[in-house]
Amino acid sequence: QLQLEESGGGLVQDGGSLRLSCASSGFNLAAYSVSWFRQAPGKGRERISCIGSGDYIPTYMDSVRGRFTIYRRDAKNTVYLQMNSLKPEDTAKYTCAAETSPVCVGESYSYWGQGTQVTVSS
Repeated sequence: QLQLEESGGGLVQDGGSLRLSCASSGFNLAAYSVSWFRQAPGKGRERISCIGSGDYIPTYMDSVRGRFTIYRRDAKNTVYLQMNSLKPEDTAKYTCAAETSPVCVGESYSYWGQGTQVTVSS
């Protein structure tokens, strides 16, 4: 079965940290660019970060740049999102998606995960 699965979400206090994982099964994630999205209740989905394959420089949404770090461990078919200095406004469902491009184009995604909830309490 070809799929992405997120893990690592949970409840954390304001200023805390979490590390999310996005793992593939059934296919080699190393050949894909991977994006992290989030969607808070009543709001639209936003792409917060993306990492291409190889030496492609990751991209970040302004509101998370400097606090979140995306990186990949291709040997584990996993992309991580390290989230530090979390704020209540980071509360959302976080989802990863993979596109068949070495760079982050953001037009069409081949695989989506089911998402993991992150809740930051004040």
